[in-house]
Amino acid sequence: MPLPPLPDSAIAIAVDADDWRAAVHAAGSALAASGATTDAYADRMVDVIEEYGAYVVVAPGLALAHARPGPEVLAEGISVVTLAHPVAFGHAHNDPVQVVVGLAVRTAEGHVASVAELANVFNDDAVVASIARATAPGEIRALLGAPSAGDAGGGAA
Repeated sequence: MPLPPLPDSAIAIAVDADDWRAAVHAAGSALAASGATTDAYADRMVDVIEEYGAYVVVAPGLALAHARPGPEVLAEGISVVTLAHPVAFGHAHNDPVQVVVGLAVRTAEGHVASVAELANVFNDDAVVASIARATAPGEIRALLGAPSAGDAGGGAA
């Protein structure tokens, strides 16, 4: 399963985040801006980390923020946020985080498929650093191999 489209509205570069909650909210805001979720989804992603811990920090410098499928998910979507300054999530080995990928899926199967596709991308250790240094949405899309959907908001075909 290919990654969902990654419109410019789902990408935020060099975001100032005071802590992990702000970084996750930025990823949630980008998902909402793209039309994939409602604004409430960001709070659900934070709740997951508060309940289960920093397991979302899946590789050095990379957090994969997500929550279970629910009514806040309007369409499959991903967002990418690069941070102006890395923040700690509380992970013993992979902190601090420079890149937060937000993931919104409508089914459990979609979650597994999207995580597997992202894992393939991030098998290359250089990808996280390259995304963190990116200065334009097109660079990030190219690194992830994600299609563009324009900025029509949730207009995935």
